[in-house]
Amino acid sequence: MKTTITSILIFCALTVTAQNAREISHRSINATQVGDMEMISTINIYDAKGNVRTRQIGTASRKFADCTKMLIRFLAPADVKGTALLVYDYEYQDDSQWIYMPALRKVRRIVSTEKGKNFMGSEFTNADMSRPNQQDFEYQLLGETTLEGRKCWKIKATGKTNALKQQNGFSSNISYIDQQTFVCYKIEYFDMSEKLHRIQYIADFKKQASGKYFAYRMTMQNVQNNRKSEMIVDKFQSGSKLPEHTFSPVVLDK
Repeated sequence: MKTTITSILIFCALTVTAQNAREISHRSINATQVGDMEMISTINIYDAKGNVRTRQIGTASRKFADCTKMLIRFLAPADVKGTALLVYDYEYQDDSQWIYMPALRKVRRIVSTEKGKNFMGSEFTNADMSRPNQQDFEYQLLGETTLEGRKCWKIKATGKTNALKQQNGFSSNISYIDQQTFVCYKIEYFDMSEKLHRIQYIADFKKQASGKYFAYRMTMQNVQNNRKSEMIVDKFQSGSKLPEHTFSPVVLDK
């Protein structure tokens, strides 16, 4: 009887912990959902020797029904100008992505096996361009830690299937989430062998009028090849009046 009761108590404790971890992760995502917006950003892509390539992009995002649609257009330099990525980020299903390459003059849908690949030669991936679907992961609270003076939870998210792991480009990740604001300041990504692959640092958060937080700087460090990419927001505008047809694959080449 004691063994049975003990087993039940352990099971209940693990269930509560998983629920708490999932809830913390959900609140963290919600804390940074700024809604409709437009912005101009700079992407700096560093190779292992420190050489840098710079890209400028324009981003617009609006929510229509249960789908947040985001359009990213490359503005400079000339060799990538006109390249566009369109993301349909759904609440309860896999997102959809399309890319337009001016050199090919063709709009192409990005298949699920490509979402974990690098985004335009940077250390960010195509999957990083949209929010993760919580239903794709199992969550675990690893404990607490202090990060730059902030008390943070360490939340581990593990892909439920190998297919989902391949699609997301990582087997699991560990997020460092501020216990006061629920803002995530750091994410460690592990490859299919559970070796540390990339570390994302998220910084320069600014609280918007809506009460949501928005990060003006993100850095992705690849610890396996010693490359780094950083995305810096130069101009941010809350809200957008772009019509829905702007966020359509058929106008990506316009």
